[in-house]
Amino acid sequence: MKLVTIKKEGKQVLGVKVENGLIDLEEALRVRPNSQVHTNIMEVIAGGNEVISILEDYIKNLPTENQTHYIMDEEKVEWGPCVTQPNKIICVGLNYRKHADETKSPYPKEPVLFSKFNNTLTGHKCEIAVPRVTKRLDYEVELGVVIGKEAKDVSKENALDYVFGYCTANDLSARDLQKRSNQWLLGKTCDDFSPIGPYLVTADEVRDPNNLQLKTFVNGEMRQDSNTSDMIFDVDEIVSYISQHMTLTPGDIILTGTPEGVIIGYPLEKRVYLKPGDIVTVEVEKLGTLTNKLVEEK
Repeated sequence: MKLVTIKKEGKQVLGVKVENGLIDLEEALRVRPNSQVHTNIMEVIAGGNEVISILEDYIKNLPTENQTHYIMDEEKVEWGPCVTQPNKIICVGLNYRKHADETKSPYPKEPVLFSKFNNTLTGHKCEIAVPRVTKRLDYEVELGVVIGKEAKDVSKENALDYVFGYCTANDLSARDLQKRSNQWLLGKTCDDFSPIGPYLVTADEVRDPNNLQLKTFVNGEMRQDSNTSDMIFDVDEIVSYISQHMTLTPGDIILTGTPEGVIIGYPLEKRVYLKPGDIVTVEVEKLGTLTNKLVEEK
């Protein structure tokens, strides 16, 4: 199942992608009420398979007439982040072999972790203001992992059982701010620096997260083209490792690192950083394409 967040009338409501568009569940429930159906993505994630099963059955039994009341055209939707209120956003740095090679960095012996905050979340087709404090804004296509149930000290063998689903993400990075100190936080946490979506795809549709193609395009030019098989630490290993140090809770997002092709990996004379007017598209196999336009900060 592909779940989405729809922004309407100042609030965020749950949607589901179907063949002919997006079901606005709030509107669908006006047509066919059902008190067991949740309209908040965080409640669906926390409810897990039981809530998903109820939702699947509900959608199958929606009336075929009057669909225009609750099915929206994707091109006309105002998108929100596919996960709206995670307790934690945990990121993994230098997790692709070829990316470490291009930045002349040694392969880490353990996952390199840092955090982002909810202020960085935004959605598909949302404009992102380039902060005036940076001149070196970079893109990073990443596989996003969304936790589905509480995970503490889980084994690598069982780690994927704790994953609710996956999403496409862009870990935007202000390299000049990131390099000001040994801590990366400042360059990673400006407003809207974590667009995610358009869909949150349930784990059953992905099966193997360790073999997915990733790509980035800037103004139509391909910049990144790789596969999660190049990760130094696979998804199951990452989830297990983090859970040994902190309790993961439903809705937590893990950004698993970016492959080669980022601007900072180019030779100095070829580095042309992102600027207002640029259109950045990132995509992950099976998870959908996420596009954002950069604009000047007001």
